[in-house]
Amino acid sequence: MNLAGQFEQWWQRQGDWVEEPNRRRGGESGVQRLQQEDGSVYYAKRQVGHIYRSLRHPFGCPTVLRERKALLALDRHGVRVPQIVYCGTERSVEGWRGLLISAELEGFQDIESWYAAGGREQIDPARHNQLLQRIGAMLARMNLARWQHGCLYAKHVFVKVTDDALDVALLDLEKSRRRWTRRAAARHDLRQLRRHSSWSALEWQQVGYGYEQVFGSTIKRLL
Repeated sequence: MNLAGQFEQWWQRQGDWVEEPNRRRGGESGVQRLQQEDGSVYYAKRQVGHIYRSLRHPFGCPTVLRERKALLALDRHGVRVPQIVYCGTERSVEGWRGLLISAELEGFQDIESWYAAGGREQIDPARHNQLLQRIGAMLARMNLARWQHGCLYAKHVFVKVTDDALDVALLDLEKSRRRWTRRAAARHDLRQLRRHSSWSALEWQQVGYGYEQVFGSTIKRLL
């Protein structure tokens, strides 16, 4: 199958909307859940006319390509992110169409939903602290590589808590980009996450402790 045919095949597949299409960046973007015959789940970010502009792309480039670049880079730097199944773009009469298909992070949920479901009460405080430290360490690995998430809310931090393991991951990287310095990336992301999380001062200290162990600088200097 040629590349155009592969794009069209994925484009025609439909599922339930988990993020209804909304207009921004001059176009539309939304996410559907695709159930596979083998029981696995994919997520399809579907975009029309949804572009970003930069010095390299003054006339615009589909944002799914920027997100693909970020996903591949963060994976190389030890940050858990969704695995890419397919990514493609195509020109149409409507403008750029973009698709990013990724595999479900099985067993993960965003930390806000985990808290709402009583997850904090189901583990002891020491283990919760360990979870927060792992989140901090994950963010530090990203920022050390000069990558900035760009839209870092608590809802984009995903966790998987089992009797045997604590795992963390990041989602929604379409606004991610590399900064000139790691401090610039860190300052932006940490300040944004602090504004958009429900962690207490003591819990934020645990996030900071995990961050500092990897980044090598006190978090107070970055905030």
